Amino acid sequence: MNLFEKYNLGSIELKNRVVMAPLTRSRAENNIPNELMAKYYQQRAGAGLIISEGTSPSPNGLGYPRIPGAFSDEQIEGWKKIADAVHAKGGKIFVQLMHTGRVSAKANLPEGSFTLAPSSLQAPGEMMTDTADGMVAHDLPKAMTLDEIESTQNEHVFSAKRLVKEAGIDGIELHAANGYLMNQFIDPKSNQREDQYGGSVENRTRFVLETAKKVSNEIGSDKVGIRFSPYGAFNDMQSDYEELESTFTHLSQELAKINLAYIHIVDQRVAFGAPDFTINIKKIIKDNFKGTVISGGDVNTQEKANVILESGLDLVYVGRPFISNPDFVEKLKNNLELAAPDFNTFYTPGEKGYTDYPSITLEVK
Repeated sequence: MNLFEKYNLGSIELKNRVVMAPLTRSRAENNIPNELMAKYYQQRAGAGLIISEGTSPSPNGLGYPRIPGAFSDEQIEGWKKIADAVHAKGGKIFVQLMHTGRVSAKANLPEGSFTLAPSSLQAPGEMMTDTADGMVAHDLPKAMTLDEIESTQNEHVFSAKRLVKEAGIDGIELHAANGYLMNQFIDPKSNQREDQYGGSVENRTRFVLETAKKVSNEIGSDKVGIRFSPYGAFNDMQSDYEELESTFTHLSQELAKINLAYIHIVDQRVAFGAPDFTINIKKIIKDNFKGTVISGGDVNTQEKANVILESGLDLVYVGRPFISNPDFVEKLKNNLELAAPDFNTFYTPGEKGYTDYPSITLEVK
């Protein structure tokens, strides 16, 4: 199995097995994708697949400052420019749909929007804003009604449809990881509902599975992936619980029935300092899903990437090295030194630390 060989992701041919992981960069002024973002993603089109930064399908899901949305005409037009820029360099791009749920601050939401979550439980910690207050406490969320659950699912469907059919994006990824809305439904710490969306494994996974099915019915399951973070503790999730294995076994089996394009497993142990796995959850998910599985974590050499592939998984995600190495794949292929990213510019506006990292010039053989 060669990291640099082509791979068929459903009906989409990827030019290699390297996936650029979704990375929040907060460059979408007024939550609208722009020319600067098109340049950024085009620079990184050497990846077999780009998964975009978290993009909200709803005004209520714009919890962070300057993250993009995919629910207005201006936003869809912005994503079309990005899709065209990536395709011009032979790349493929999925947009990650991320509703932040309770990980939000009112200062970041458009007027008339409000913070929603499975249960009215405030996430600890603070959220950055562009206001004079700077960092503020997370909002106390409103527990979603059944009508709000349905409307939020429909917002995901509407955004996915417009991204694929109008903007020309290759597919979408549902963000059910890292403590955001879908993960909040899955995790028993943040989901204390007593109706059909809370309690048992089947109930806590219902929101995610229903949304995946609705989106797949609209744009085709081969254009839909999903991201999970088992054992993740980020954003006040419970990293381990009695039903963790049965939860992800059930999710994997049900998503296999939908025939989703892939499952993307975040390994939070390195970048997020999460506790170690007590079981081989990646293998459990792969064995039950049987389709394409993406994973990674601290991958900055061919050897580390090959460990992922040799474990039986199919594609390798790479995060932060892509920030400072737009030509990451070529550097990896030629065993060249990687540039270190500037942490101070991860979430700041403008091109500094975003599109100004230099690229190498290599003759492509």
